[in-house]
Amino acid sequence: MKQNFGAIKALLDDRVEKYNRPAFIPNDPVSIPHRFSKKQDIEISGFFAAILAWGQRKTIINNCLKLMDMMDNAPHDFILQHQEQDLKRFLGFKHRTFNDTDLLYLLHFFQQYYRQHESLERAFTGQQNELTSQKERLEHFHNLVFSLEDAPQRTRKHIATPARKSACKRLNMYLRWMVRRDNCGVDFGIWQTMQPAELVCPCDVHVERVARKLGLITRPGMDWQTAEELTTHLRAFDPNDPVKYDYALFGLGIEEKF
Repeated sequence: MKQNFGAIKALLDDRVEKYNRPAFIPNDPVSIPHRFSKKQDIEISGFFAAILAWGQRKTIINNCLKLMDMMDNAPHDFILQHQEQDLKRFLGFKHRTFNDTDLLYLLHFFQQYYRQHESLERAFTGQQNELTSQKERLEHFHNLVFSLEDAPQRTRKHIATPARKSACKRLNMYLRWMVRRDNCGVDFGIWQTMQPAELVCPCDVHVERVARKLGLITRPGMDWQTAEELTTHLRAFDPNDPVKYDYALFGLGIEEKF
């Protein structure tokens, strides 16, 4: 590391304290699931907020709000009860390269899934919670989502998987929301099978830049192994909750232009 361990830990701990608080919520995609209190509504709205989380944050939030309106602001009920004619409202929906074909397939998958399962957590951990590494869990989730007969090839690129060497930034962020437990009010901690210690840090361009500057990433390029390298270094600072430092790295990168 370019600086000593103690100095980096002190810097990151200070910024976690600064950014991991309710004031972070309104300008972040995490504000979308915070509009709901029902567990399944949080899961579904959070999933779409995470999957659409690329580009300007204001545009992401606006498009997610539009999507929640289309689901009558009751995503779980809509997923379970919608009829074929209810899907016409989604035609023309678009966020960057994510379009109505992708959206309609994911709504179809969720309907099939939630008719059989209470929570989306099982889609990551396996039927008997047998999957224990995040790599296995994310690969399993991707394969499960695209296990239906009519899965469009084009939609696969929107659900990342370590099998394609992806750093899986958006899904790792989603898992942070669902799994991390503290009293700060940003992350939900509504999933109990996965533990915060097992999470992998979401790596966007801001996080990556700051992490490299601090010597927390040495591997060239950004892929799954790079995300694991960063998380391994973060575990040295807090083995039980390494991904809390996502707040610090992101805040330093986007708010402070570190």
